Amino acid sequence: MSKILTISIAVLLLSHSYLWGQVEFRVMSYNVENLFDTTDNPLTADDEFLPSGNRNWSHARFYHKLQQIAKVITAAGEWSTPALVALCEVENDSVLHRLLHHTPLKEQAYRYCMTHGQDTRGINCALLYQRDKFRYQGHREHPVRFAHRANKPTRNILHVWGEVITQERLDVFVCHFPSRYGGEKESEQERFAAATTLRTLCDSLHTLHPNAHILILGDFNDTPEELSIREKMGAYPILFPCPENLNSLPREIKFPAQPVLKLYNLLPPAKSTPAGTHKYQGEWNQLDQIIISASLADTTAAFHYLPGSTRIFAPPFLLTPDKTWRGERPHRSFYGFKYEGGYSDHLPIIAEFLLLK
Repeated sequence: MSKILTISIAVLLLSHSYLWGQVEFRVMSYNVENLFDTTDNPLTADDEFLPSGNRNWSHARFYHKLQQIAKVITAAGEWSTPALVALCEVENDSVLHRLLHHTPLKEQAYRYCMTHGQDTRGINCALLYQRDKFRYQGHREHPVRFAHRANKPTRNILHVWGEVITQERLDVFVCHFPSRYGGEKESEQERFAAATTLRTLCDSLHTLHPNAHILILGDFNDTPEELSIREKMGAYPILFPCPENLNSLPREIKFPAQPVLKLYNLLPPAKSTPAGTHKYQGEWNQLDQIIISASLADTTAAFHYLPGSTRIFAPPFLLTPDKTWRGERPHRSFYGFKYEGGYSDHLPIIAEFLLLK
């Protein structure tokens, strides 16, 4: 009996030792839908979200929205908030300052950087990061290069770089591709331009750093199967073995440095519920995505993606009955012009990475 007990304790200690040297690194991408303050910006079309606007966007509603977004980020972290949070549709620095200092997120020591682009409505992209998990080194924003119209106003692409605790560089891109306003096909060329711009940025980075760790987060306004993602970006689903027990995943999968950068789209399970992050006219679509370079798919590396961990974050409080199309839909701040006091018309998507110290 004592021998069995000794062996059991030894196994437990070895297991604990392995887990102790393994740190989880969770990332999240979330389109928060119209996170505007109540101050007029005369250079943008933000009149709709002013106290005098047709949505009656009051200070109370603005601060309620901040609390709701903070609630989602906190809940998505489970035991601890995500190391990185990409946000789409945030208006300005003032909004992010209030989010990080006037909500429960003030306890999480987040810092942020964001774009200041030329979108006509004044919405931007941002990245929240925790300094103890991601050591920020710099950031830059890049305008989308349109072939047919040089100065078309749209959201810039945010590029942030820094180091994780393994002292490896991580390059993060946050994007919000042009919308389908005016028709999916009619606006397709604009998303092609955004995808081409982003791919060019990644290729340039890969030329300088062949083993670059690249992480792309955001709202692409296209699904993973569409041309902007598969052909212009060259991002395809990653094909890992799928054993029933993730703990038994083989560790010999190797993705050596390639002369051509390979990008992989981390998709949630095919039978996810709900079946996407955004619902339009009764149909769910996976518009929000997480894309990684091949170096992060190498499960033998000190810093790598945890296979099978990508999922849509959809707790019950983020959903509400869809009385028009049946089923459920995201619980929004506004449904049309009716104030619901919810969260967003998108659901977040999250993925896990492992850092082996």
